[in-house]
Amino acid sequence: MANTPQSKKRARQIQKKTEIKKSRRSRIKTFIRLVEENVLKGDKKNAKEQFAFAEPEIQRGVSKGILKKNTAARKISQLSGKIKALS
Repeated sequence: MANTPQSKKRARQIQKKTEIKKSRRSRIKTFIRLVEENVLKGDKKNAKEQFAFAEPEIQRGVSKGILKKNTAARKISQLSGKIKALS
């Protein structure tokens, strides 16, 4: 348990930051899931629309420190490949 005022403050900051990161991670996963659901349905038009919302959200995750750069690039590449495979 935190004893000094500084460590108590750090504990509060970590708790706040954890909640923020958790909600951002959840938001990213939701956007990815929406794209994948449309791909499974075979709905290319809606999948493209959802991808247009998902891609910047994933990139924002990189800038906010939620995802690593290569992980985000891989996710975006896989999603676009799935959409491209629909024909």
